[in-house]
Amino acid sequence: MNDSPGWATPGSSPSDGDRQGNPADRPASDGGAHQPARPTGDPKWSAEQPPPGQWSSPGATPPADTPRPPAQPATGWGQQPGGQYSYPGGPGQWGHQPPAAKPGIIPLRPLGLGEILDGSVATMRTHWRSVVPITLVVATVIQVISVLVQKFMLNDLPLGSTEDMTAEEAIDSLGSTLAVSVVNQVIQVLGTIVVTAMLTMIFSRAILGQHSSVSTAWREARPQLLRLIGLTLLLALGIVLLGAVLVLPGALAGNMGLVVVGFVAWVPLIIWLGIKFSLASPALMLEKSTVIKAFARSSKLVRGAWWRIFGITVLTALIAFMVAFMIVAPFQMIGIFAFGGGLDSLEDGSAQTAWGPLIFSGIGLIIAQTIIMPIQSGVTVLLYVDQRIRREGLDLELARAAGIENYGTTGG
Repeated sequence: MNDSPGWATPGSSPSDGDRQGNPADRPASDGGAHQPARPTGDPKWSAEQPPPGQWSSPGATPPADTPRPPAQPATGWGQQPGGQYSYPGGPGQWGHQPPAAKPGIIPLRPLGLGEILDGSVATMRTHWRSVVPITLVVATVIQVISVLVQKFMLNDLPLGSTEDMTAEEAIDSLGSTLAVSVVNQVIQVLGTIVVTAMLTMIFSRAILGQHSSVSTAWREARPQLLRLIGLTLLLALGIVLLGAVLVLPGALAGNMGLVVVGFVAWVPLIIWLGIKFSLASPALMLEKSTVIKAFARSSKLVRGAWWRIFGITVLTALIAFMVAFMIVAPFQMIGIFAFGGGLDSLEDGSAQTAWGPLIFSGIGLIIAQTIIMPIQSGVTVLLYVDQRIRREGLDLELARAAGIENYGTTGG
């Protein structure tokens, strides 16, 4: 039995019962098969929807009277329902893959690495009037707060190397530095959540070739925002508790060997859980689901593709790091050498609290985050869509939502 949700209309907020469908409301001819969600309320969605009983999700048994698409030729590449392709008919027979429909930023078929990255960049380039204001405003707020926190929380700390400090001063310095790091991280996470929620809605429309304004993206993302915060906090809490279970016993016993073993076991588990639940955010936003169901959906979609998603995620992170470094480093150098006292400020630690280095570093981070956040969010959304195309034939529902008639029912 296939329990995959359909492609919910961006902005709709169906209840769980509406999303899954009421068996009593289904026609008798569907045999209980799941019906895809039919987008309503938006004139841009296709008005030509299939009649009840003529579409079942991949994996469900179609009714006897369901019309079947004509068979593909034995030679060449032929597209089958669900985004699958038949291989050439025999040895030495070369065919070609027919171009898939591309109503928006991606073709409606399983995606390659290049198409996922290109789709993220294409959305930022094509829909920059919506994307850039969101990321620019959030990045600016994050960095302004971060600069103020770093300036005033570290301003009273003694300068100089740790060798010149007393034990009490060293502890105070370490505590203040950790506090600043925690505050900055919390601000960063909250800002990222807001950006992720809004950009997910923009990407969901960009896939269909539709534009979305900033106000529309906020209106569509807002109902799920608290759930997205809860999802992020629950995942972070799980990681912390896992670390406590693995590392804390050795620390309490004073056994550094156990601490090292626990830490070595903790890091791979963090990575594994991070990839396993990496698609929970788009599942939560686009399927209008609960936090627990979003975790379950991500686990199901990632199953069997963990290494592929891990590789794409790591590559995206490396690209983001290199872009950020190339942008931020020059601003930091300008701030330190032109306004912060040069190398001496790095030695005595005054560069951490001087206005010049802080402001120029913040400007560089604002520019970097404005570019990086859409790419990272886009890759996550497109990985989610790609996995659903591969496993659930989502390309058919996307094609109908984009107004492409008879998609997947003809050989051309």
